[in-house]
Amino acid sequence: MFIVTGGAGFIGSNIVKGLNERGITDILVVDDLQQGEKFKNLVHCEIADYIDKDVFRELVRKRALPAITAIFHQGACSDTTEQDGRYMMDNNYRVTLELFEYSQATKTPFIYASSAAVYGAGPNYTEAREHEAPLNVYGYSKFLFDQILRRHLKELTAPVVGLRYFNVYGPNEQHKGRMASVALHNMMQYEKEGFVRLFGGWDGYAAGEQARDFIAVDDAVRVNLFFLDNPQLSGIYNCGTGRAQPFNDIAKTVVNTMRALRGEPALDLQAMVDQELLRYIPFPDDLKGRYQSHTQADLSHLRAAGYTDEFATVEQGVEHYVRALYDTQKG
Repeated sequence: MFIVTGGAGFIGSNIVKGLNERGITDILVVDDLQQGEKFKNLVHCEIADYIDKDVFRELVRKRALPAITAIFHQGACSDTTEQDGRYMMDNNYRVTLELFEYSQATKTPFIYASSAAVYGAGPNYTEAREHEAPLNVYGYSKFLFDQILRRHLKELTAPVVGLRYFNVYGPNEQHKGRMASVALHNMMQYEKEGFVRLFGGWDGYAAGEQARDFIAVDDAVRVNLFFLDNPQLSGIYNCGTGRAQPFNDIAKTVVNTMRALRGEPALDLQAMVDQELLRYIPFPDDLKGRYQSHTQADLSHLRAAGYTDEFATVEQGVEHYVRALYDTQKG
C-alpha cells in the first residue's frame, strides 16, 4: 500500500493521479476534509481508502498501520502568511518528524514536501545550510525538519527524500484560496473583471518584474516518482525548473491564452498595460521584508542524482494549464 498525506490537496492529488497512471490504485489517502470541496480533486482518481489526518496520526504513533510500500508526505499548512507558530510547528514539523521515525522503524521509503521558503531572501538557492534563512514560521517549520534529516543521513534504514518545492502551479489548486498560484488568480481575474493584477515595483524590481522559479505540478510529480524509482537516493533536493521568470510572464501568458481561446489576437506586454488588461497595484506593506522577490532553483544536486527530464517554461506550462481549466469549465 502507498500512503499519500495531503492526498486530497493540490500536489498530493496529482501524485495520486501519477500513481494511477502507473496502474497503482492501492493507495491510502490521508487528509482533512473540513474544507469539504477538496474531495473533487479525487473524483477522477482510484484509491483504496481514505482516513482523516488525526486518526492517521494516532495510528502512526501506535505503529498500527499495515505494510507500506512508500509514504508521500504532502500534508501540511502551506499558508506562508500563517502567524500561529504553535500550530505551524506541530502540523508541519512535528507530524513530519513522527512520520520520519515511523518510516525508519518500519524501513519504509519516505518522500516529503520541503519548500524553497527555507532559503528566505536568497540569493543563493543551493541545498546547503549557509544559504538557508527562512523569512516566516512556515519556512522555519520546513527548515527545521530538513536539519533533522541531515543529521540522520548516514544512519537511515530506508530512503528519505525532502523536495524543496519552488512555486508550483497546475490543476487541483482551486481550494487553496489566496495561496493558489498567480496563474490561477490571474485567470479568475481576467474571466471575472476583464483584466489581471500584479504587484507594482518594490525591492529594486520594476512593476511585475519580481521573478520566481515557477514549476508545473506535472513536473513536480515526475520528480517525486523519480525518487520512488531510485531508492538508493536520500537527501534534500530542489524541485524547481532552474529558471526565474517574472510575474509579467505569467500574466502575459494567461491573457494571451484566454484571448486565443476567444479568437482574439495576441498582445505584447506594453499593449496589455496600455489597454489596462494588466494593472499594477501597490506592493502590500504587510509583505515587505517577508517576500521572496527572486527565486531560482539550483538543479546541480538533482541533475547529479540522475534526473534528466526537462521542465516546462512558464509559457508552455501556464498555457497548458489555462487551456485545461477552460476546457473543464466549458465541459
